[in-house]
Amino acid sequence: MVTRTLRTTSHTGSSPTPSSQTGSSPVGGRALSGSTALLHSPPGALALEAARSVEKNVRRAASGMLGLSGERMSKVDTAWLRMDCPSNLMLINGVWAVSPGITLAQLRDRAAQRLTQYPRFRQRVVQDAAGATWVEDERFDIAAHVEPLTLKRKRGQSHQQALADAVGRLASVPLNARRPLWHFYLVENFVGEDGEPGSALIVRIHHCIADGIALISVIMSLVDGGSEPPKRQHRSPAGAEDWLSDALIKPLAGLTVRAIDMAGEGAARSLHALLDPEKAMQHGLAGSADAARMAWQVVNDAAALALMPDDSPTRLKGEPGTAKRVAWCPPLPLDDVKAIGRALGCSVNDVLLSCVAGAIGGYLRDCGDDTAGKEIRAMIPVNLRPMEEAWKLGNHFGLAPLVLPIGIENPIQRIYEVRHRMAALKGSTQPLLAFGLLAVAGLMVKPAQDALLNLFGRKTTAVMTNVPGPREPLALCGARVTQCMFWVPQTGSVGLGVSILSYGGGVQFGVITDTVLCPEPQRIIDAFAPEFEALSTLTLMLPWGPEE
Repeated sequence: MVTRTLRTTSHTGSSPTPSSQTGSSPVGGRALSGSTALLHSPPGALALEAARSVEKNVRRAASGMLGLSGERMSKVDTAWLRMDCPSNLMLINGVWAVSPGITLAQLRDRAAQRLTQYPRFRQRVVQDAAGATWVEDERFDIAAHVEPLTLKRKRGQSHQQALADAVGRLASVPLNARRPLWHFYLVENFVGEDGEPGSALIVRIHHCIADGIALISVIMSLVDGGSEPPKRQHRSPAGAEDWLSDALIKPLAGLTVRAIDMAGEGAARSLHALLDPEKAMQHGLAGSADAARMAWQVVNDAAALALMPDDSPTRLKGEPGTAKRVAWCPPLPLDDVKAIGRALGCSVNDVLLSCVAGAIGGYLRDCGDDTAGKEIRAMIPVNLRPMEEAWKLGNHFGLAPLVLPIGIENPIQRIYEVRHRMAALKGSTQPLLAFGLLAVAGLMVKPAQDALLNLFGRKTTAVMTNVPGPREPLALCGARVTQCMFWVPQTGSVGLGVSILSYGGGVQFGVITDTVLCPEPQRIIDAFAPEFEALSTLTLMLPWGPEE
């Protein structure tokens, strides 16, 4: 009876509702009219329409999962996005001091004009099971990202110390995930180290947006006279194979070849072979020999990464808490650093890293620890792209493990040991392997990613980075940038981050620590200048010129 009634209704259907006759309800009328048309369609048409509807929904779901409805986040950037944990947020924190002061309105206008030219600073992140997508924030409001901040100063505390306390507190506060992942705070009334009144800008940017090298291009667009970023060429949404190739294969085999000279000419040819196998075959045995050497190098470096021994146990290694502190020191003259390097036959990096090792070792000895024969491992980022492409943002760097000889107290002996270890890394493919590891981690669900990346956390005490900043002093909204510093984030259970930034003819050190493992990072910072002075003094005492 039910079947017969439905069949009768569908065939007779001669009494439409008044609203469908008069059109008094356009929306309801269209819906009812469409339903009536479908009911009058033959069975084959109904089946075809149903199939089309299912296909459309499946395509829409797949597009959302693969990011085709937005700009898909690269797998490496996804890995950085998912690395956030209560102990370590993947935030790059920075500070600018300017003199004279600037106003909040000026800073908001500048950020709206310049910073939003980069799409990443207008886009929020939408995560799904397959990764994440950059989506335009339709409710973007510059006032929600550039806010005022009043420093809370304790009795007898300087503006500089209060600023350090504020940065440390903010380093453990997550960004609003419903908005683009960056935030500025402006302290309008601030007194710098030189006693000049001015303002201080606190910068917070999630690492998934860009690495330190790329953010230099962002800084250069914010300052007076800065230029807009080059315009991206519009690309149609790619398929799953395309974004996998763009995110994993091409960065490993293409960008790294052009950007890094560590592997040497033969290794570079072998990496090019990954992109063009047919051309590689034309090179015959020579290409095969290069490929064999490259394969042997990769196998050795992969084994070295997997079999890294544990660090020497120190008070800096352990289970971190959820609070941070930061510290930084006045800049050292870059010309003096270069002079010491030339005199000792070492690079600027050798000089700076030797001072880092000396300062950390000195801090541990002051705490009563025996550092004789001890070493700690620091992961050092290695840039893997040409500088002219830094404006594209994203993360394009590998990680090289450097073991710092914190137990060597003699500055000359220590710098030569650092030089020897840095030289050993120059033929290594470990930065490429680490980049590939991050890309693979970005393909995994978070628990699997955490398990994979714990390899670095268990074997590492510190993350250390050296970023070359602008050589000439900058100005922001008519005010001189008198000081700039940033702090590198740590991953997993790592509780120490050391940042080195060159700017305006000086080199600055910054330290960020977990308060459980190192409650007084200023004590490490205070040891940098004495270490450099001791190295400088001993260098002057060495014989000069050829021996007679």
